[in-house]
Amino acid sequence: MSPEAKQILLPVIVAASIALMLVRPRGIREVYWVGGGAALLIALRLVPLQLAGQAIAEGTDVYLFLIGMMLLSELARVHGVFEWLSSAALRSAKGSCSRLFTLVYAAGTVVTIFMSNDATAVVLTPAILAAVRKAKVEPLPYLFACAMIANAASFVLPISNPANLVVFHHNMPALGHWLLAFGAPSVVSISATYAAMRWVFRKELTESIQLEVEPKGLTADGKLVLGGLAGMVVVLLTASAFGMNLGPPTCMAALAITAAVSIRAKSNPLRLAREISWGTIGLVAGLFILVDAMESIGALKVTQAWLAAAQRLTPAMGALVTSFAVGVANNLVNNLPLGLIAGGTLEAAHLRGLIAQGVLIGVDLGPNLSITGSLATILWLLALRREKLDVGFWRFLKVGVVVMPIALLLAMGAAIVQAHFGIS
Repeated sequence: MSPEAKQILLPVIVAASIALMLVRPRGIREVYWVGGGAALLIALRLVPLQLAGQAIAEGTDVYLFLIGMMLLSELARVHGVFEWLSSAALRSAKGSCSRLFTLVYAAGTVVTIFMSNDATAVVLTPAILAAVRKAKVEPLPYLFACAMIANAASFVLPISNPANLVVFHHNMPALGHWLLAFGAPSVVSISATYAAMRWVFRKELTESIQLEVEPKGLTADGKLVLGGLAGMVVVLLTASAFGMNLGPPTCMAALAITAAVSIRAKSNPLRLAREISWGTIGLVAGLFILVDAMESIGALKVTQAWLAAAQRLTPAMGALVTSFAVGVANNLVNNLPLGLIAGGTLEAAHLRGLIAQGVLIGVDLGPNLSITGSLATILWLLALRREKLDVGFWRFLKVGVVVMPIALLLAMGAAIVQAHFGIS
């Protein structure tokens, strides 16, 4: 195939694969559209088999991280940790919908920070839905709280979002530098998202809860899982502090905790392994191939030119424009492929500092605009559909168009103020 034909056909296949991933015609899962696109590129020799293998290998750290987090999330679900957490929130609300919203938001914040945004979307959301249905209150404010905090709190720590590993990849900042750069913006992001959502759902949150909720204790196995999770957080923070890859320690810690709990509970750990979303791993691997394919025809030169244009603005304006451009673009192509492209662009351009902060914040927080923005939000929607509850594109956008721009503007404002005073 001629180079000219390759320059035309390759991006068409990549764009079609990502579009079909977002639309999901006939309900066919995302992994098949992305995997099919990657396979077609290889079959047509648009991507050499060796390059595809190298692209897949690049994602090893991300795969191990996702496997570990999904395994721990399933372990916590099976042993009632999330059900206990949602029940405790409902009881502590003491009849107030407003207080319940705050507690659900706080629970989502903790789960997102220490177990990743996918855990909040996939595992905490169904538990919260079951609890609010028992309480016979309008579920949407609490479900949106789970969806929005899954993105708003996803840059508190490197482990809070798999996209963080994708964006920084080989150049992940050490924990101390990460906290210095993203600590204040993440606090502002969480606070601004909470305040905006309180305003959006102000009517629903004036209601009261009439149902008395019985206390639900945590089993001995559940306590062991909770203790294991705390230990894993310490391991990951230590690994991050020393600048190590986060995938291997996440997976090893998850396997160790699973083994200990399974031995105590006399349960078969293979059942947990079957519940892992292996399709998600395949989806990420396929995306690595698609993005590397685009890189092979020089597509990153375009994104580098865009970043160069942003750098010609004042540092504050350049970072702000970049962050909003990335944030909105998430919702057109999803944050995982965009994160891969952005990460490759930052690495190729050797960019650090405020622009890189703007890219990461845009990748993590931008998806709160619409359902298509991030993998976590798509997983959240699928979790709701399994419970016979559907939130349409426009319903989500009505909330997102209020919440996301406010949070992104204020979070970037915090990052710009830090940079002005040399704190980054």
